[in-house]
Amino acid sequence: MPSNRIVRLNGIDLHLAEQGEGPLVLLLHGFPETSHSWRHQLEALAEAGYHAVAPDQRGYGGSDRPSAIDQYSIFHLVGDVVALIHELGEEQAVVIGHDWGSIVAWNTALLRPGVVRGVVGISVPPIPRGALPPLTATEQRFGPDFYQNYFQEPGVADAELGKDIPGALRRIYAGAPAPEPSPGFAGRFLDPSTLPAWLPAEDLAVFVDQFTASGFTGGLNYYRNLDRNWEQTAAWQDAPITPPALYISGENDGVRHLYPLDAAARAIVPNLRGAIDVPNCGHWTQQEQPDVVNTALLEFLKGL
Repeated sequence: MPSNRIVRLNGIDLHLAEQGEGPLVLLLHGFPETSHSWRHQLEALAEAGYHAVAPDQRGYGGSDRPSAIDQYSIFHLVGDVVALIHELGEEQAVVIGHDWGSIVAWNTALLRPGVVRGVVGISVPPIPRGALPPLTATEQRFGPDFYQNYFQEPGVADAELGKDIPGALRRIYAGAPAPEPSPGFAGRFLDPSTLPAWLPAEDLAVFVDQFTASGFTGGLNYYRNLDRNWEQTAAWQDAPITPPALYISGENDGVRHLYPLDAAARAIVPNLRGAIDVPNCGHWTQQEQPDVVNTALLEFLKGL
């Protein structure tokens, strides 16, 4: 079983779930998730001889939630990863992320390659810095109601998702599009009559308890920095992500259509060692198909 503790770094407290001893592997969750989304990987990595650590990233779970939106920039998120590696007594780690955690993982490998032994992105591939601010690009591609644009107004999505946390999480995790969507983000999805097979009621209850305590604002603030991140990373335009890398995605993950692993994405990861398609799998990759994901991770780690 993982143990839990709080570490203080960069002026905030981060909650960690950790298991095992050996080379350090960090596991970064996405939205709306927490360290609990890595429950299957913590055990598998520990048994294989690694020190597996899954933080609740800032804004989530048992970690601190700074109030200012600009405290959730990509530099803050990467800064937390680098500080955590050093706080755990290491010079380097393998950094693995899912969803927003992938964005943080890829950017850690881009901005601080010296501390990254290897990087794995699950669901979200490396995304080259585009010619336009991201929210302008998404509005042009998908219209002003695209979820990332909808998330921008402080308080709006926060209130919508917080109004019925169990219902919102059920809909989002089940991920079936509603034939007649209601306004907001969770309303785009059907409320399932039964939970997905990968999400037992007791695991959903953990997530519900965590978001009842934390709210959704911290996680939404990641999206509210998309244009700021784009402005501030101009110096890294076309810079390569040099550490050994792996990309894993579910065959039915809608992110593949938003952000494909195309030639432009591959071009910025010259040391990409594989791109793994996980069959019968949607967006919640490491929870839906843990055995496939764990096998791929251990194979990649063995090759470093």
